[in-house]
Amino acid sequence: MALLKPRHLAVLIAGVCAPALAQQSTTGEPIQQVEVKGANYDARRDDTAARVVIKSEEIVRYGDTAVADVLKRIPGVTVTTGNGRSTQIRMRGLSGGYTQILVNGERTPAGFALDTLSPDMIERIEVLRVATAEFSAESVAGTINIVLRKKVNKRQREAKLGYLLSSDFRGPTFSTQVADRGDKSSWSFSASGNHDSLSRDWSGREENIRPDGVRDMLRTTYAREEGRMNRLNLSPRLNWTLDNGDTLAWETMFNSASFRNNGHPVVTTVLGRPPRTPDLWTFGEFDDRTLKSDLHWTRSLASGTKLDTKLGAEWSSHKRFVRRSGRDAAGLPETEGSTLSDTHARGLNSTGKATRGMEGGHVLAMGWDLRVNASSEIRSERDRVRRFAPGQLLDEGFRANVSRAAFYLQDEWTIDPQWSVYLGARWEGVRTRVSGDAVESTRVRSSVLSPILQTLYKIPSKDGKQSDQLRLALSRTYKAPDLGSIVPKRSEWENNSATEADYQGNPKLKPELAWGIDAAYEHYWAEGAMVSVSGALRRIDDYTSNRIYFDGLRWIFTPVNDDRAVLRSLEIETKFPLKALYAGAPAIDLRASVSRNWSQVDSVPGPHNRMEQQIPLTANLGADYKSGALAAGASVAHRRGGYVQVAANRGFYSIARTDLDAYAAWTFNPKLVLRLALSNLLGEDSAFEPSYFDPVTGLEKRRWDYPSGIKLRTTLEIKF
Repeated sequence: MALLKPRHLAVLIAGVCAPALAQQSTTGEPIQQVEVKGANYDARRDDTAARVVIKSEEIVRYGDTAVADVLKRIPGVTVTTGNGRSTQIRMRGLSGGYTQILVNGERTPAGFALDTLSPDMIERIEVLRVATAEFSAESVAGTINIVLRKKVNKRQREAKLGYLLSSDFRGPTFSTQVADRGDKSSWSFSASGNHDSLSRDWSGREENIRPDGVRDMLRTTYAREEGRMNRLNLSPRLNWTLDNGDTLAWETMFNSASFRNNGHPVVTTVLGRPPRTPDLWTFGEFDDRTLKSDLHWTRSLASGTKLDTKLGAEWSSHKRFVRRSGRDAAGLPETEGSTLSDTHARGLNSTGKATRGMEGGHVLAMGWDLRVNASSEIRSERDRVRRFAPGQLLDEGFRANVSRAAFYLQDEWTIDPQWSVYLGARWEGVRTRVSGDAVESTRVRSSVLSPILQTLYKIPSKDGKQSDQLRLALSRTYKAPDLGSIVPKRSEWENNSATEADYQGNPKLKPELAWGIDAAYEHYWAEGAMVSVSGALRRIDDYTSNRIYFDGLRWIFTPVNDDRAVLRSLEIETKFPLKALYAGAPAIDLRASVSRNWSQVDSVPGPHNRMEQQIPLTANLGADYKSGALAAGASVAHRRGGYVQVAANRGFYSIARTDLDAYAAWTFNPKLVLRLALSNLLGEDSAFEPSYFDPVTGLEKRRWDYPSGIKLRTTLEIKF
């Protein structure tokens, strides 16, 4: 699938752009820049490359302690919980690599968890429904770019102390930001963290119905879970302005998360055979550390060219230790052992961009993104009771090296005040090498060339306000298999079955390639008021599904390339101040959106044929009020559930969920604010149910139910 070799593309970019970017005026005078963004500039309305920008005041409004809670209120974005703790961010109803999550426009280190990032550290969130050449094209559903705070305009001293209280989670939170600046330098330091205590019950149900309609197996599960979690985020930054006008910036981000968990699931067999370990005690230690450090250099040339380069290094460590003690149905010891998995990764990266405004309304840019990552993992298993299969390795080691290269070229062309065009192309290549004690050495290579076209047309009006505009985009995107999907190692479940199968990677997995078309109509009818209608179509080749099979000893769950899938989406959004309807209205801002998603996989029979776990419909409604010292608001986020036919013999059912959140903030004085926030006011729980049909044994279903109560956050914000 390699469409163009890297060296050929590099020569092509250099040949096209070098004369334009490097040319100096023979008279020594700088060429005039044509890109002008005034005080009323609005990225949502004015950028040719469509994007929605959520600013810092909107991000901190509800006093959230997790980024996921902020994202669930953004139009077109859905947040789901996978197994009671893991969080998935979706656009067009899809996660799992279809929605790209970036921090400062870059990939996050291996194993980085979005939950470790505090909302107080964020300057803005950019939502891009269409790919751009500047960011990776691994964004079939879209891209969410989280931009951390960088600018220091004045001296800052701020601290926030809070407490989270709910039926399952509770504990203190804190964040602080200090910054200052001089004539040619500035610095800032951000820190945040929390300590959560977990105490909850969850339940499950498993059944099997034979082909003749007779139920021959029924089990119920009840589990008690106790745990504690500690998170710490540190982010120092230094900025210098050199004598020649160049700027240097050094930024580091450190995240640490530790989780200790005690669980005791007990399976009661009502009908049929009991599982191997119906009574299991577990204790888990999960420690994650990530460190990322970058040196950023910016220079403006006399020709009008602006150069941005960055050199970075990253390191991560992920440790998983699980101790287990289980008994069989007769009450006899069945397992008494532990499993240790320890992963370390390190990497180097270099990114750069050259930008120059040209005559004729062109703004040209070219850039690169080069990354090298190496990781190693050891896995060790011991058990004093259980007998392992002959030849099974109890000590395993894996090593992986991943090299990425990307080059891009783009032109933002303002043809006239009504019409602008964005043209871009990005080549990306990935090379992965895997070796280990329990797997054959594997090498995987892939590359994709992604052309992108976006255009914005502002419809002329009689009053000259240009309140209506049209957008159209064509793009090629892709979804590459992650490292865990191609490494042929297994992760095992204690009570293996078709609906709780062991996972194993597939080294033959290929990237999914997608062609897409997007269109939108936007109407701006008053200050701060707009309504938009947008639609999208994606044709995805080599679609990745998941296959379940029995290898003679255990059930295996592995990703495979299917044939083709088609994705369609429709989104309607509006926001406006109530004063836009009548002048005497209170200071209330309203917003609403609804997103409808469809998809179809050619190889899967209907009905209910959709891409795996896609959310078919999401809707958001919110209102914010501010008067004097009081600010308050509420939001409702709904997602529809239902049954999905994932494959000819597999299904997945998820329940609908509606999140109602509210907040109130009282400003005692400019330096003291008290904020109260309530989330999940309807007390919605999470539940999902996979199923598997076998023509001999019948239909097997398994359901998990995770309760979740109302959450109260109290935060005191102090400036000093």
